Amino acid sequence: MERESPQRLHISAKFSAELESVRNDLMTMGGLVESQIERAIDATLEGDSSLAEEAIDLDLDVNALERSIDEQCTRILVLRQPAAGDLRLVLATIKVTNDLERIGDEAVKIGRQAISLTEAGAQEEAGARVRDIAGQVNAMLKEALDSFARLQVNAAATLILRDDDIDEAYVAAKDWLTAEIHAKPEALEVSLAYLGILKSLERVGDHAANIAEQVIFLTRGVDVRHLDAMAVRDLVS
Repeated sequence: MERESPQRLHISAKFSAELESVRNDLMTMGGLVESQIERAIDATLEGDSSLAEEAIDLDLDVNALERSIDEQCTRILVLRQPAAGDLRLVLATIKVTNDLERIGDEAVKIGRQAISLTEAGAQEEAGARVRDIAGQVNAMLKEALDSFARLQVNAAATLILRDDDIDEAYVAAKDWLTAEIHAKPEALEVSLAYLGILKSLERVGDHAANIAEQVIFLTRGVDVRHLDAMAVRDLVS
């Protein structure tokens, strides 16, 4: 059997280290975004503007990691010209990084709305609906990142299907708040703030589902973005 040259082994080891560095940065970015969302939601539910400011300030670190990961991925694509599984890993990483950055943007929006609620007052029923949807979204984001880190296809497929539950809860909450606006026009500012928060949470759920889709792309080489629920189930059955 022909042995690989020391130079080829060196290049292979360096390439593996580069991929591992990107992966570590992506997981760090995921952790920061999770913290952003948690702080923004806690700020909303507790009326704590300082927590909201913390969530907003974290966006600088999230954006810096996004730039770093993009630069690393571009360098790998240009210099290493990866093929097959390595190429899918780099492409999936780029897409997940974009989703994480957009989740961070939604956390900033929630934080700003939370600050406005500390000034305008809060609604108990609206807060309960935020708490319910936020719990589902936080769990979905955490599980999406875990499934990506561990390449758990079944967990990823389940998450994609669960996004419909969040969409339904959002629509129900939006309909309730719309009725509140008509019934209590004096509470318009507060109701609109909650609507914005709920919309941001619904979008976070969408981005978490996108991350789960990349797990299936990475492991199966299949783009499931436009497949129906039955087709997604068939992929992992």
